[in-house]
Amino acid sequence: MSPDTLTPVDITSPMCPAEYPVPAPGYLNTATVGIPPARVTAAMHRALDAWAAGRPGDAGDPEEAVAAARAAFARLAHVPVTQVALAGTVAGAVGLIATALPPGAEVVAYQGDFSSLVHPFAARPDVRLRLVALEELAGAVRPGTALVAVSAAQSADGRVADLPAIRAAAAAHGARTLVDATQSVGWLPLDASQDDYVVCHGYKWLTSPHGAAFLTVRPGAEDTLAPTFAGWYAAADPGASIYGPVAELAPGARRFDTRPALLSYVGAAAALSLVEELGVDRIHAHDTALAQRLRDGFTALGYSPVPGTSAIVAVPGVPDAVTARLRAAGVTFAARAGKVRLAPHFYNTAADVDLALAAAEQPRGRASASR
Repeated sequence: MSPDTLTPVDITSPMCPAEYPVPAPGYLNTATVGIPPARVTAAMHRALDAWAAGRPGDAGDPEEAVAAARAAFARLAHVPVTQVALAGTVAGAVGLIATALPPGAEVVAYQGDFSSLVHPFAARPDVRLRLVALEELAGAVRPGTALVAVSAAQSADGRVADLPAIRAAAAAHGARTLVDATQSVGWLPLDASQDDYVVCHGYKWLTSPHGAAFLTVRPGAEDTLAPTFAGWYAAADPGASIYGPVAELAPGARRFDTRPALLSYVGAAAALSLVEELGVDRIHAHDTALAQRLRDGFTALGYSPVPGTSAIVAVPGVPDAVTARLRAAGVTFAARAGKVRLAPHFYNTAADVDLALAAAEQPRGRASASR
């Protein structure tokens, strides 16, 4: 079902109250870090306690959690599990792609995108990195462009990239596409099968621990990458490959695995199970309804939020006095690129939004002093 056809959601109630028995009122900062559900902390506590007791196997095989997290991400990204590699960071996954580009290759990217997506290409002086405005990205692809890189949703202001147009332009000119889905997977439906590479760190909208990240590689694009960072974990038979060169790498994207931080993936497996249970379409409807309530409220107060239907709300021109009032009221938010950034998720309700709007409501400047 398309998110646009979903029935209205009840944003006065949390989506999963049992997972957040002690909610944090006013927490609107998922675009910085998501709050883990109870099942995540429980799974990680079990693993830590077993480890501390010298019996790590008592909490179950962590490799089973790694496999579950990989499979869950594959389902969320709508790709076969064979196309999902494990990563530790976005920059590391992008670096794998950047190092494989031939000298002189042209990469087109958005000029204000997150540095982990852009800098690995800038770090190669023999690669031509061309930075353009987000709305100009599709039109900037030309003959000779090797790769287009963009975040599905922008960290600084929540704008959602026109991925269909970017993909069409890339296909027309023989370029490949790289999408950073860190600020989108978990609230925005994504079909990663349409892109050559998709990277995602799970600590934001997937409410997973830091260190659980993923890279999808479309069939055919595997041949463009070299397993430069491969170790024994990327082998077809890891247990038989712990010494000397790896005799045979794993098939598919798993040959690009980096050794996972096991505790992080124990948490990620639990977190992704909740996202799947709730459903991304339902989360999308819930999150964007709360975000629209924020935009409408700030507009009514005389501000001009960045327009769109993103779950990330960016409000420029908020005075320091107002941000101080927000903090004093217990609202948790971020300041990015000269804007106040608020990002509601499935643990939020209209009460969190209204808390922020009530704190922001105050006379704005001398002309409003009599209000």
